[in-house]
Amino acid sequence: MIQNFPVFVVIIPLITAFLIPLMGMWKKKYCPYVSIFSILSIFIISVSLLNSVIASGTIHYYLGGWEPPWGIEYVVDPLSVFMILLITFISSLVAIYSKKSVEKELSDNIVAFYTLFMLLITGLLGIVITGDLFNLYVFIEIASLSAYALIAVGEKRDALVASFNYLIVGTIAACFILLGIGFLYMVTGSLNIADLSARLPGAYTVYPRVVLTAIIFFIVGLSIKIALFPLHTWLPNAYTHAPSVVSALVAALMTKVGAYVMIRILSIFGIIFLGDNPIADVLSWVAAVAIIIGSINAIAQTDIKRML
Repeated sequence: MIQNFPVFVVIIPLITAFLIPLMGMWKKKYCPYVSIFSILSIFIISVSLLNSVIASGTIHYYLGGWEPPWGIEYVVDPLSVFMILLITFISSLVAIYSKKSVEKELSDNIVAFYTLFMLLITGLLGIVITGDLFNLYVFIEIASLSAYALIAVGEKRDALVASFNYLIVGTIAACFILLGIGFLYMVTGSLNIADLSARLPGAYTVYPRVVLTAIIFFIVGLSIKIALFPLHTWLPNAYTHAPSVVSALVAALMTKVGAYVMIRILSIFGIIFLGDNPIADVLSWVAAVAIIIGSINAIAQTDIKRML
């Protein structure tokens, strides 16, 4: 039974996202409770997955019974199960403690908020559990589109402008990521992350420029998604003008899951490849500069959400 739990992690919030509008037509006040119940259910499943990973190691689930590289694989390893626990724990806290805030700030959009909220959780959980590169891209876009809409659902006009800017920048980032995926598929013929990791050393010897271009596309696209300096300009306005509950969710999860994706993508290329190129050094220096500049700019801020 536990072998099927990985797919439940994605299916439960997705089904809930479609049930909430139906619930809203009947009793709108029950929407938050449906959302909370769904997330807590996934949290319980993730605890079971953690126990299984500790006892038996990595769990592999093949969607539709098709094994990779032909089918989509869901992988639950120590890092991904930690991220699942983190996402469900934080989102459950947000769902429980933001009920009054949602009723106050989004009184006319309660159903829309909880629908988008569950779609965002679906995307984030799918990102950390999938073992397929294109499926990863799909989940990134589900999470991103939900985040754009959640920011725009606020009643302030500034929230709409911030959401539009986030949409434009996020779309550019998505194009870079998709190009990176396309380049890797072109030289390896596979989209499965584990399979790519095995095939890439051979592809790199034949097509070094293509592989290097792919990793540059990935780094640029993901740097925008995680708001890595200097590609962070969309972030302050998105945090500031979004409803408080959305700021809490996006600040706590969106960029952190993006960092997880960066780790997974870099793991495909391997330590030897990264050691042959100055990519790791460049990222380290950019991160150091970002910490310094971000701290200096935060000192002058009086808005706590913008300071974040």
